[in-house]
Amino acid sequence: MTLTGLFAPLITPFDGSGRVATRALEVLSHELVDAGATGLVALGTTAEAAALTEAERAQVLELVGAVCRRRGVPLMVGADTPARLGALADRPEVVAALTVVPPFVRPGEAGVIAYIRELAVRSPVPLVIYDVPARTGQPLSAAALRELAAIPGVVGTKHAPGGITADTVALLADRPAEFAVLGGDDVFVAPVLAMGANGAILASAHCATEQFARLVAEPVPAVGGPLSRLSAALFAAPNPTVIKGVLHAEGRIPTPDVRLPLLPAAPELVDAAREALAHVA
Repeated sequence: MTLTGLFAPLITPFDGSGRVATRALEVLSHELVDAGATGLVALGTTAEAAALTEAERAQVLELVGAVCRRRGVPLMVGADTPARLGALADRPEVVAALTVVPPFVRPGEAGVIAYIRELAVRSPVPLVIYDVPARTGQPLSAAALRELAAIPGVVGTKHAPGGITADTVALLADRPAEFAVLGGDDVFVAPVLAMGANGAILASAHCATEQFARLVAEPVPAVGGPLSRLSAALFAAPNPTVIKGVLHAEGRIPTPDVRLPLLPAAPELVDAAREALAHVA
């Protein structure tokens, strides 16, 4: 089955003492599903997963997994090592691991393909490859993505190359069968959906979730324009700082706190994002 629809990559809210605000995370998960998200993503970049302890990661996975089981919606989980992939076994709600292209080392496309092939053999769940060269330093061509799509157990990609590239066009013009292309650049997702992407993984969907779900279902300019402006405002500082600022201002999470090396978003950026949100119909 090809993955489709809107997946919301959850933030990790913190309370005033710096602990994971579990009740807020549970409520937020239900809110996103109620508002039209097809599924959720736990422990992705938006979750500040790199700043969580292993115990906190397990806590978040258990909580969000329980929500997805209760609501009957699919869950993706950020995981890119054999040990973290192994933790996803025997969890029927987990439809895939969101596995980032190896960052920093820049192994070349052949190295990425060999690495993913090895992970796919070991993983108890299918893999969705997170292609985000702005973070990893390793771009992937359409040809490389096709090679990845041919690996058993690789079922899709979160496509976030930083815009609409020639490889975006080439990939979507002849998308491999049963390989999901999920838009991951929030600002550019409307045209990527119009070009044939199967769905999207959008941090911006914490805000205006219903409208983003409608955009994924029917990518029309009347919906996409205001949402692109909202996404630009939400990403005016490192993700998820502005999103957390907006959610806190709305009373949906107890603090806007993030963990170092992130710093909270400036108040004027939060205000600008809330203004953009007010203009989304």
